[in-house]
Amino acid sequence: MMKTVYIALGSNLNTPTMQLNAAIEALSNLPDTKIEGVSSFYQSKPLGPQDQPDYVNAVTCIKTELQPLALLEQLQHIENTQGRVRLRHWGERTLDLDILLYEDLVLNSEQLTIPHYDMQNREFVIIPLYEIAPELILPNGEKLAELVKKFTSHNMIKIK
Repeated sequence: MMKTVYIALGSNLNTPTMQLNAAIEALSNLPDTKIEGVSSFYQSKPLGPQDQPDYVNAVTCIKTELQPLALLEQLQHIENTQGRVRLRHWGERTLDLDILLYEDLVLNSEQLTIPHYDMQNREFVIIPLYEIAPELILPNGEKLAELVKKFTSHNMIKIK
């Protein structure tokens, strides 16, 4: 049975827009998976150290039959195939793919936490997620439409 999953994409190295486009293409080629929607691409300042390039972020919605850990393994494979570089914590990276939500599943394991542990505090996640799923209700019962209201500064630039 197909499950609805939201995935955050981010890059700030090696032509970030191309990295995100390649990742979306790779996601569309996963077994038993299809892309349902992709947000606009947004340029934003880094969350961590500021001595690095700006990020390009987006969120995609997929339908998949892959179980959460199998999907995580596939996402890590895509990151590695695209030459993932992680130089430091919250530092620059070629590609970052994070499972934000997997249906209404709540999972806390050594390998994976769903919902993503800090998504509700990240404008570069919430704004693009809201763009493609404005009616979404998080597993804790919080409406995305209410959560998005706390991001009034919009320190992001829509680039695509």
